[in-house]
Amino acid sequence: MEIKGKVVIVTGASSGIGLATARLLGIHGAIVVLAARSKEKLGEISKEIPGSAFIPTDMTRADSIKNLINKTLQRCGRIDILINNAGQGMSAPVEKTDIVKYRSIIELNVIGPLEAMQEVIPIMRKQGGGMIVNVSSMVSKMYIPGIAAYASTKYALNAISLTAREELAEDNIIVSVVHPYITDTEFFKNVIKEDSASSTGTAEEEIERNMPSADTPEKVAEYILETIKSGVAETTLRDPGW
Repeated sequence: MEIKGKVVIVTGASSGIGLATARLLGIHGAIVVLAARSKEKLGEISKEIPGSAFIPTDMTRADSIKNLINKTLQRCGRIDILINNAGQGMSAPVEKTDIVKYRSIIELNVIGPLEAMQEVIPIMRKQGGGMIVNVSSMVSKMYIPGIAAYASTKYALNAISLTAREELAEDNIIVSVVHPYITDTEFFKNVIKEDSASSTGTAEEEIERNMPSADTPEKVAEYILETIKSGVAETTLRDPGW
């Protein structure tokens, strides 16, 4: 899909991969709609991206997601691409995973993207097509001690995405998944942790032991851009075997 002139919603756009992706799409001529919880941050970022708009959004709330989609449609007249990027990690052994906290990341990492997809699909179908890019993770293709809860949400997102790709092919709606490697962002500062996670090793320790250097958000954004252009089902930044 061509980027120039397309209306693109980017969730989690206030930092990291989302911010880098929004900036890159803006450079390539997209009409970018920034979505995240922080109104102040989004306002400042929007000033940097010509023609962009911002809509404060909490991706754990159905009403907030509906507001994002409805306001984008009202302002821009169409929605060509949805990039589900917002998410949060969790570090704990399976035995010690807090169920309440686990439900909270399921709401953000799985339910939120699914609800956003359900809101845009009828719009894209009526338009004659569109694209959805869901940002997953390479951990969804691995078994790393300490991050089963987070990885499981990405497994679920993969299944939803690739099944929707088959279901929506006749409607000219492309659904793709991007699997970033370890990215140099503030992701780990926001990871939900359990004190007991150290008993089997935290996700950070596993990364340091087993993986080389992290990718920049800008590199991930380039892969997202290429995924949009090519329409491939999945894009991985590294071989899962390392």
